[in-house]
Order: sequence, then C-alpha cells, then structure tokens
Amino acid sequence: PCSVENYDQITDTALKVRASGANILRGGAYKPRTSPYAFQGLKLEGLALLEQAKELTGMPICTEIMSPKLVEEFDRRVDVIQVGARNMQNFDLLTELGQTRKPILLKRGLSATISEWLMSAEYIMAGGNPNVILCERGIRTFETMVRNNLDISAVPLLKRQSHLPVIVDPSHAAGMAWMVEPLSRAAIAAGADGLMIEVHSNPKAALCDGAQSLDPEEFGRLMASVTSRAAFEGKRM
Repeated sequence: PCSVENYDQITDTALKVRASGANILRGGAYKPRTSPYAFQGLKLEGLALLEQAKELTGMPICTEIMSPKLVEEFDRRVDVIQVGARNMQNFDLLTELGQTRKPILLKRGLSATISEWLMSAEYIMAGGNPNVILCERGIRTFETMVRNNLDISAVPLLKRQSHLPVIVDPSHAAGMAWMVEPLSRAAIAAGADGLMIEVHSNPKAALCDGAQSLDPEEFGRLMASVTSRAAFEGKRM
C-alpha cells in the first residue's frame, strides 16, 4: 500500500499479496506530501506496524526514509530502505545511507535526468554502500492525462550505463489503477528486474493514492499476467 494506515489494513494486505506471489512488503510510514495538510503517515508507529506484518508473513519490509537522523533506526529495523523521488537529491541523506550496508531503493526524481539519478546513486556507493536498486517511477512532462510519464527507455539505458538492478513503479507513473497491468508488462519486456505495485484492500477508502491502487483480486490477476510475460522473456517471478 502507499501508506501504512492501521494494523488490520497492513496485515490483511500483506497476507493477500504474499498469497499472490509478492516477495517484499513496501508501505509508507513517513509520507512526504505536496500539501502540509495531507496525511503524512504514522511515522514510527507505522514502522512498528510494518514489523508486525513482517513477523506475521515472513516478508521483508521496505519503507521510505526522509531524514538523515533516521538512518540508524531504519538500518536496525528495515530490510530495504527507500529514498523517494522528492529526496533523490537530498545529498546529506544519501551520504549518510552510504554508511549502511542495507539495500537502498533509489527512486528517480520528478524531473531528474538519468545522469543526475546515477550521480545520486554514486553518492551512496561512494560512501561505501554498493547495494543500490534504481526505481523508475515516471517523470513530470507536459502531458496531463497521466500522473507521470513512465520512461520505459530508462530501463535499457540504465542497463547499459550501470551494473545496478532496475525496477519499475507503474502505479505512480500512471496514477490510474487500470493502467498498471499494461505498464507492468511493458517494463518486463524492457528488461526491468522487478515491479513495485500498490495494493489496498479498499482503494476508495485509502488515505492516499487510492486511484492508482489495485485491490487484492486485481493484484492476483496482474501477477498471473506478468508471470506469463516474465516466462516469455526467460525470467521467473
């Protein structure tokens, strides 16, 4: 889910996506939002709820970090640390994350070039942490019919320009649930190493990003579709 909302929501979602074949549970405990009045996440309470979902399901957990002050805490409690699009060039944070050995999921900034994105990854690796995963999540352009434009070309470009794994977040790219499946298939065909898909038991009631979230049944159908696409490409889920 985009955000951790309560115990029942995060554990129900975790159990259902695991049953459909998901490998990692990603949920937002800290939520950087455009409006200061929007839901900002449950913060440390949300992190504790993610840990409970991990204990229940056995799934590794990933969540977004916003402050260098939280690096030590996240290093102890989180399996994969996400740096969101808005913090891609938070150089103090990236430098601090270079001191850990946890995998860092680095999302592309809203209008960042691929060179700028790779330099942000370099901040982490130059600090001593080689465990960086790049996440293409769509970029801001003049187009208004989609939330962001998914840059499929970034996947093969990054494969040529770096040795780092690349995943795609089609949920944030389109901003519409019905577009997630075709964009997921396109990402696999382009060579992506993984997908980040937002799922919520009741998307209409989600505290943020409900419009782009799949419900568990839709996620199950998507997993069947992308598994066959991956097999065609010689990959496995």
